[in-house]
Amino acid sequence: MHRLPPHERWMLALTGSFVTKSPIIFLAALATLPTVVLGQDGGDAELAKQLSNPVSSLISVPFQSNYDCCFGPEDAGKFTLNIQPVVPVKLNEDWNVIVRTIVPVIWQDETVAGQGDSFGFGDVTQSFFFTPRKAGGVTWGIGPAILYPLGNDELGSEKWGLGPTALVLKQSGPTTIGLLANHIWSVAGEKNRQDISATFLQPFYAYAYPNSTTISINLESTYDWKHEQWTIPLNAGVSHIYKFGEQRVSLAVQGRFYLEQPDRGPEWGARFVATLLFPKN
Repeated sequence: MHRLPPHERWMLALTGSFVTKSPIIFLAALATLPTVVLGQDGGDAELAKQLSNPVSSLISVPFQSNYDCCFGPEDAGKFTLNIQPVVPVKLNEDWNVIVRTIVPVIWQDETVAGQGDSFGFGDVTQSFFFTPRKAGGVTWGIGPAILYPLGNDELGSEKWGLGPTALVLKQSGPTTIGLLANHIWSVAGEKNRQDISATFLQPFYAYAYPNSTTISINLESTYDWKHEQWTIPLNAGVSHIYKFGEQRVSLAVQGRFYLEQPDRGPEWGARFVATLLFPKN
C-alpha cells in the first residue's frame, strides 16, 4: 500500500481531503476561511487583548493543533494536539491564581529506524501563576510548574518534574509585549530514564486591531541542560474572534520556522488553534 508523505497525512486528518499540497497555500486558506463563513464581529477588541495576556481573568480552552516536519533522514512528521485550559481562581481581593494546563496528544512517524509510528498522550505540564488582581503598568505572575509523567514509553519521560515559572508583560493600547519562562527539574520517576533539566523562554508580541483581529509573533525557546542543546522555533500568525451562536471562539493560524534544533530535529511547522472563550458577564 502506498505510504503518503507526512504532511499530506496531516492535511488529510485535519481537513478530511487534500485541499492543497503546499503548506503556505494551506495556511493562507485557513486564515481566510473564517471571514468567508462568519464575517466580522467588531465588539471583541478588549477580549482579544485579554487573550494576549496569559494571566488575565478570562477562562479559555485552546485546542492547539501543531504539525512539525522533517525529523531525521526520512523527513518524518509529528502531529501534536495540545489541550490547554486556562482557569483563573480568585484567592482574595488582592490575588488571583491562574491555572494553566497543557495536555498533549501526539502522533508521530517513525523517527528512529525500527521504532515504528507512535500515538498517545505526552507528559502533562501544569503551571500556577499567583498574580495581583490590581496590576499597575506591568502585569506579572509567579508560581510553580509541575510535570506529570502521563506519557507512554515512546512519548513520555517517565519522570516527575518541578520548578519555578514566571511571567511579565506590559499592555499599552492594542500592543502586548512580554516574557513567559519556566525551569523544570526531574525529581522522581524511572531511574533508567534520562533526568530532566530544561529552561523554557517565550518572549511574545501581539497587536490587537479594533475588529479583534490580532497579529502575533513569539519564540518558544527550550534549552536542554543535560544535552546542552537549544530548540528555538519562531512562530508568527494571525487570529480573530468569532461568535458561533452565543459561543465566542478565537481562530488562529501560524507558521513556524526552527532557528535552532537538535540533530535530526524538525525544520518547519504549522499551527492551527481554536480557543473557546468564556468572558465574565
